[in-house]
Amino acid sequence: MPRNQSSEFSEHGDDSSVREVHANGLCMKTTEVEAKLDEGNILEAESSLREGLSLNFEEARALLGRLEYQRGNVEGALRVFEGIDLQAAIQRLQPFAAEKQTSRKSRSRTESPHVVSQHAASLVLEAIYLKAKSLQKLGRLSEAANECKSVLDAVERIFHQGIPDVQVDNKLQETVSHAVELLPELWKQAGCYPEAMLSYRRALLSQWNLDNDCCARIQKAFAVFLLYSGVEAGPPSLAVQVDGSYVPKNNLEEAILLLLILMRKFSLGIVQWDPSVMEHLTFALSLCSQTSVLAKQVEEIMPGVYHRIDRWNTLALCYSGAGQNRVALNLLRKSLHKHERPDDLTALLLAAKICSDDSLLAAEGVGYAQRAITTASKGVEEHLKGVGLRVQGLCLGKQAKISSSDFERSHLQSEALKSLEAALVLEPNNTDLIFELGVQYAEHRNLDAALRFAKLFVDATGGSLLKGWRLLALVLSAQQRFSEAEVVTDAALDETAKWEQGPLLRLKAKLRISQSLPLDAIDTYKYLLALVQAQRKSFGPVRSISQAEDDKDNEFEVWHGLANLYSGLSHWKDAEICLAKARESKAYSAEALQTEGIMHEKRGQIHEALSAYINALLLEPCYVPCKILISGLLLKMGPAALPVARGLLADALRIEPTNRLAWYYLGLVHKDDGRMADATDCFQAASMLEESDPVESFSSAV
Repeated sequence: MPRNQSSEFSEHGDDSSVREVHANGLCMKTTEVEAKLDEGNILEAESSLREGLSLNFEEARALLGRLEYQRGNVEGALRVFEGIDLQAAIQRLQPFAAEKQTSRKSRSRTESPHVVSQHAASLVLEAIYLKAKSLQKLGRLSEAANECKSVLDAVERIFHQGIPDVQVDNKLQETVSHAVELLPELWKQAGCYPEAMLSYRRALLSQWNLDNDCCARIQKAFAVFLLYSGVEAGPPSLAVQVDGSYVPKNNLEEAILLLLILMRKFSLGIVQWDPSVMEHLTFALSLCSQTSVLAKQVEEIMPGVYHRIDRWNTLALCYSGAGQNRVALNLLRKSLHKHERPDDLTALLLAAKICSDDSLLAAEGVGYAQRAITTASKGVEEHLKGVGLRVQGLCLGKQAKISSSDFERSHLQSEALKSLEAALVLEPNNTDLIFELGVQYAEHRNLDAALRFAKLFVDATGGSLLKGWRLLALVLSAQQRFSEAEVVTDAALDETAKWEQGPLLRLKAKLRISQSLPLDAIDTYKYLLALVQAQRKSFGPVRSISQAEDDKDNEFEVWHGLANLYSGLSHWKDAEICLAKARESKAYSAEALQTEGIMHEKRGQIHEALSAYINALLLEPCYVPCKILISGLLLKMGPAALPVARGLLADALRIEPTNRLAWYYLGLVHKDDGRMADATDCFQAASMLEESDPVESFSSAV
């Protein structure tokens, strides 16, 4: 930009205390002006500038105020800025804007007088911006925000269609960019959050000709504000919405959209990588359980930004959160290889936790947990030893369920309890650990200990978690205290939101069946069915795949429960209708085939019943109820079928060692085979288990 079109300060020679100011092709030292300012003679200093540089009133005031601001005299600068007329600057710039819109091709090689006016007016706009900065430093934030807003309002009046990307004074563009970035910060500091929200959107939706770095900073600041301010923004106004475009519905969606745009800019090399953007995006996507989207973003990050092991571990965490445990475990296996980071404590704990959810992977999980415990004991992360003991206990418990021998199963169950109890010593306030101990004791039929831990969990969580109430009710039902269990269930219903009451209502219906109150149970199921259908309609057609699947499962559970209830009452027509409705929600289900078989068996249709039970096992080979029912039918077919029945029951007890019906039918098999001592032992086990049999399995509370 030619010197005769600008107004600027510069250092003179080697003496940094001597400065010069240039304007309109003229130059003068600031020594005389500064001396008059030190004496408080603002008018004389202004007069010197006007005479020495051929400036008008606003221009001289702007230069004078800028000089005071650069000298650190904020209050003096503010006094000078007070006299500037912003409207005059707007009037000078409007002819220039009109000239650009009417004729771009007819410009002469010589500079237009309007261009000179543009430089002069941009100097005045900069003065107003510096006035806002001065007010900010003095703590007058609302006034500062209004002054900054006046700069942007003036620019919008000058450039009706946005700032063009060419033929704009560099100083004007710099001032506008600074003002656009400053305004929302001033509103935030003043506590005017709705105005800050509007300023952010104005900054991003209007045409300010911002450079990429400035735009990225504003997008990041807006996303952070949306995530952490606690102020609900609401969707953008209809005036800025484009037909067919995506419109965020809330703060979280808008913040994620902004952060994804920034991630795209990083990928394209438009702006430099900023790790904090990834941290904010991780937080935002974790809030809405969209860790699969986060995994995709991590995969798209250019190589070299993250170490490959850190990338694997982050991806494993994302995929684990998305329910893709096998993918996560494969990544962790790579990360924990002996040539990578075999002692990474976080990766070891995550791998063990994933394995604890699958009986077939439990033995591998025990190995990871033991390595984690050893690593934690050696280093500075000893506080995580309790976590390692906890996941070791969970893995041992899962491993016990698929053990082939009674001795090994008993040993593993004992070791699981020891690990969980040792973890509780290190983490006495860990509510999840308290709950898991309660479940373990309940499954081992130590009901007194299970009841103690269930009550402790409900007290520790203030009754805010559904699973605690369910465990407490199930333990009471196992103690045959059905009326108390129903009181607990009613208390839980009072503390639970309407849409989350389904599991409790199903439990209540089963408790009423156990108390020989089938009609009351039917009423509970009907209410539950109405609730499930109302919930499905409330979401409408806009539902995620997981929501749709959950709705189908919930409706299936209700119809299937009603079918079982009507079948027990020998109301065959009602049972068939309910079973058909259940199959509309889930066409292929071992539970539905089991109910169908029971209905056939009760009506004397043995072959049809056996066919239904076998079909159920073809769907789920480890479905224990049908193994027991098939054994019951084989018992009626004579001695030749006893070995098959014995094999099915032994397999059922391997899967569920505490199934009382399996022990009972195995006792019948031994009796028919002439093994009275074995039959007595089986009947005794069945009798003991019946006294501690819950209305639902304890694992259903997890």
